Amino acid sequence: MNERDRETEQFERHRAHLRSVAYRMLGSMSEADDAVQEAWLRLNRSGTGGVDNLGGWLTTVVARVCLDMLRARRSRPEPAATWLPEPVVTTEEGSDPAKEVELADSVGLALLVVLETLTPAERLAFVLHDMFAVPFEEIAPMVERTPAATRQLASRARRRVRGAAPRPDADLSRQREIVDAFLAASRSGDFDALVQVLDPDVVLRIDTRAGDQLPVKGAEEVARRVLTRAASLAPLGRPALVNGAAGVVVASGGRTISVVGFTIEHDRIVEIDVIANPEKLSRLGAAET
Repeated sequence: MNERDRETEQFERHRAHLRSVAYRMLGSMSEADDAVQEAWLRLNRSGTGGVDNLGGWLTTVVARVCLDMLRARRSRPEPAATWLPEPVVTTEEGSDPAKEVELADSVGLALLVVLETLTPAERLAFVLHDMFAVPFEEIAPMVERTPAATRQLASRARRRVRGAAPRPDADLSRQREIVDAFLAASRSGDFDALVQVLDPDVVLRIDTRAGDQLPVKGAEEVARRVLTRAASLAPLGRPALVNGAAGVVVASGGRTISVVGFTIEHDRIVEIDVIANPEKLSRLGAAET
């Protein structure tokens, strides 16, 4: 085995971890893969000479690339629309409930939406430290701050996440029962039954290519929107796990129309995220996160 083959083998051992870091940073699997690919290119250019901890070196490279991508995203004017991440969709058959709960807790749609509100530096500090246990001393140079200031970044991000992101119920089977009840009420046009499974302060977000959908809030308003605009699509929905939680994939004629994620807290649906942007649906499938 030559040096290039050894580098390739070592890199592949770290690929899944690097994608996990990048997806949590970016909320986009396609952008995460771009960040990982950039790390591979930099490894090719520099080699492993003088690198004592390749995993740490690669994590640093990916984190810096993601930080640049987030800053570039912030610098572009965005329409007044709902941003949602690219979903990670898996089938429920043969899934590991414990693993799915862990996935939902760390990359649930609701959490990723909150992470998008953080500054790039806050997000990097929170993701690397709180999710991957990277010491602040290693994060500080990436954000050009002292370790103490970096600790404050993560602390500020943590408070915002805890204050805004719901904590989904862990029982996947119970989640599925509630989602099935939502679908049944949508198909039958039962307004009262639909309101019953919704939290009074439920939020409906819709991400389309047009980028013109604003969040809808409140059980009755959301129920009306569902019954007037989405009831016809309910029969096309099939069960799936969306970022580790019970969800639905809506498809017709072999084409995915949308992915619907549900955040359920205390046996009520608190957030519904409808991802109907074709660009975000083009890479559906199982993913290591």
